[in-house]
Amino acid sequence: MIQIGIIGGSGLYNIEGLKNIKEISVKTPFGNPSDKVITGEIKGVRVGFIARHNRKHLFTPTEVPYRANIYALKKLGAKTILAFSAVGSLREKFPPKTLVMPDQIIDKTTLRPNTFFGSGLVIHTSFAHPFCNCLQEILYKEAKKLKIKTAKGATLVAMEGPAYSTKAESLFHKKMGWDLIGMTACPETKLAREAALRFAQVCMVTDYDSWKEGDEVNVAKVNETMKYNEIAAKKLILAALPLIAKTACCQECKKEMPDLTASHNKTIDKKVLAKLKVILEHNF
Repeated sequence: MIQIGIIGGSGLYNIEGLKNIKEISVKTPFGNPSDKVITGEIKGVRVGFIARHNRKHLFTPTEVPYRANIYALKKLGAKTILAFSAVGSLREKFPPKTLVMPDQIIDKTTLRPNTFFGSGLVIHTSFAHPFCNCLQEILYKEAKKLKIKTAKGATLVAMEGPAYSTKAESLFHKKMGWDLIGMTACPETKLAREAALRFAQVCMVTDYDSWKEGDEVNVAKVNETMKYNEIAAKKLILAALPLIAKTACCQECKKEMPDLTASHNKTIDKKVLAKLKVILEHNF
């Protein structure tokens, strides 16, 4: 069983320092995860790593099987999810090669299944604070110690993709006061909350999206900074994991965790309950 699930985004297809490695194929009611889950130990912490887009980068942001990924990590015992994703910046104060720990999110995706619930099982989930602030603080402090360019406290907007923003869209998002833009944080963050998992997000800035005149995003710019961000992210994982493993679920997170017994009554189809057995278990 694992303690922490790590989801790697574009440019982060493996983690270093992993011992006793196993590759596990996990079956879920929501199909196959993006890839096999790579399990092992880092500094005594049992982790499971999954490449969000597959190690061969097979899935667009819309095609990622988010429900299967979250289900698989929880099924393997994860209590916490640490997610990394490449993002564009809507602010000069968050330049490329910066690791940002956001505190808010705007969901502008429209084509993705975004809940585990339905078919008679209705559970509403608090989502005022989508990320675990205590975990974000640990990541921020450790990044500072490592002299990685870092920041915390930002609003991340999730878009559909895979095309980057038009200049008009980028300027609109900037005018709205949002700070970062990516393609994968939703529904991933929401699903983790529904599964009663603590969730931390590290945004790896690769570009300035499309708003900055003469410096608009393109694949070449993204690839240019991705390697640097990968190295920084791997250093951060090694430093932060032992601290995260020792940190209990904070009271703020507990307040927003869903009441997974709220709709458990005799009218719910037993097949639906069986399908979601893993999700409906509190494990913190």
